[in-house]
Amino acid sequence: MDYLHIVLVIILGAVVSGLLTFLEIPFLKNHQFKQYIREEGPASHQKKAGTPTMGGLAMIAALIILTFVMVGVSSTSMIMLVVTIIFGAIGFMDDYIKVAAKHNLGLTGKQKLALQILFGIALGVYVKYFTELGTAVYIPFYGKHINFGVFYIPFIAFVLVAMANSVNLTDGLDGLCSGVTAIVALFFALIGIRLGQAAPTSYSAALSGVCLGFLVFNRNPAKLFMGDTGSMALGSAVAVIAIMMKMEFFLIIAGFIYVMESLSVIIQVISFQTRGKRIFRMSPIHHHFELGGMSEKHVVFMFWGIALICSVIAYIVFIARA
Repeated sequence: MDYLHIVLVIILGAVVSGLLTFLEIPFLKNHQFKQYIREEGPASHQKKAGTPTMGGLAMIAALIILTFVMVGVSSTSMIMLVVTIIFGAIGFMDDYIKVAAKHNLGLTGKQKLALQILFGIALGVYVKYFTELGTAVYIPFYGKHINFGVFYIPFIAFVLVAMANSVNLTDGLDGLCSGVTAIVALFFALIGIRLGQAAPTSYSAALSGVCLGFLVFNRNPAKLFMGDTGSMALGSAVAVIAIMMKMEFFLIIAGFIYVMESLSVIIQVISFQTRGKRIFRMSPIHHHFELGGMSEKHVVFMFWGIALICSVIAYIVFIARA
């Protein structure tokens, strides 16, 4: 596994994803798979109503192709792909209900969470009992692995569910989620090379390339949205990569944007319920900056920059580990 291979996988991923997305757009339009914008969202977003959604289908299809062509068939690559497909399917059900009902409500929060937790536990059980990965997790700064023992399965379920929903929250502006995930996935590809883990490394590179190919059509003004189909798939993919590498806590550093988006929602809800006041103009936090006068493009560029800086910091922490 070398850097040239990673570059080739990223390029091929971008090409395949871009081509499939290009072909998907007229299909989504012809079948009236269009986004319905939340009334309580920023007023400027109402003009996006009618934009094709469920673009994540092309991303998942591209990942399937890349897995068999460039990543290779192994137990590790298959579990990463299966987790991505399952969470993409949960997102698809949510998107399809929204489209069929012609409003911005899909599966209930409890329904989505129940499904996510179920498959999160299943992944934890698989890793603990059916692989040789063990239950130890690497702790940044401390520089050592700590055995989570009986807490490992709920920990894995939490990581998977938290990332799927955090990435979903990040998907609120044109190109935001796909751009940030391309950067975070590249970080995991780079540390995967140093760890000597072929399948997670190649899968990370494929994920980064797929996001870049999709970004061609998802950048502002977006020609289509990934929908929950895409955001749930991307979140689970990033999580399962980190889990396979035993580098779960690096998601907090490299994936700081995801963490920040989730925390802004949690803080907003707690503040409003306990004090009757909002901390942010609107959550997730990318809307706070929008309503503060920043253009959508500038918010996205700023978040990409933060994601890049955080990924560089995470890489420095990684190579400086004890």
